[in-house]
Amino acid sequence: MKRRDILTSSGIVFGLLMISYGIFSSAGLFGFLSFVDVPSFIIVFGGVIAGILINFNVSQVKLMGRVVRESFKKNHYDLPELISLFERLSERARREGLLSLENELEEVEDPFIKKGVLLAIDGIEPEVIQDIMNAEIIAMEDRHTNGRKILEKAGEYAPAWGMVGTLIGLVLMLNDLNDPSMLGPQMAVALITTFYGVVLANLIFLPMAGKLELKSEEEVFMKQVIIEGVIGVQSGQNPRILKEKLSAFLSSDMRKRRDENNEDTVGDLSNEAS
Repeated sequence: MKRRDILTSSGIVFGLLMISYGIFSSAGLFGFLSFVDVPSFIIVFGGVIAGILINFNVSQVKLMGRVVRESFKKNHYDLPELISLFERLSERARREGLLSLENELEEVEDPFIKKGVLLAIDGIEPEVIQDIMNAEIIAMEDRHTNGRKILEKAGEYAPAWGMVGTLIGLVLMLNDLNDPSMLGPQMAVALITTFYGVVLANLIFLPMAGKLELKSEEEVFMKQVIIEGVIGVQSGQNPRILKEKLSAFLSSDMRKRRDENNEDTVGDLSNEAS
């Protein structure tokens, strides 16, 4: 399940606010407006788009919008809940057989879990199931890497195109050396393109690429847990043993919270019984 990742949008807004505060507090409204230059922005942003169109093929460029949207989404994985699911599946499989798990899958939303359990129900060998599901993970990593490369390249191109805009501005400024009063304003405009390029690279493109890399690593980790769970269910492992095996993937904080929740549940049951 994917939810909105407020940290991405909050980070961008916070970064823009800090830049705006630094400019406004030092130079006031007039100084702030001097940082707004549409041609400079068009040079940088248009140059980045041109570089991406040249560097990537059509299918990869089409992914750009989706890649950017993914940066603002959050992968919601509840590892303790996933472990409980496989414990429940293991109990039912041992009690009623693997075919009975088809009813359980109606409540499962994750297609990767469904695929693994259905392979187990079909009687596919554990090694084959691992190969099939690992191949899907590899394909997913390749897709994520290709999408991330677009943002990484944009982060490389933005400062370079900022320098291109600066050079254009300097050439135009040198053509007006006969008017010393214009040198200062024209130099400021020339440097704004570098400013835009650096901001786009280090506030937008590269941080988004980093976020996508972390999301990809998290998703691969969870899919590895799912594979272990599917193999455990298929092999008929004892539910408690499977639970302990999958619990090895839990961090110390997760284990602590799980134990606290279990203690609270036991306490509530004891109070109800008394």
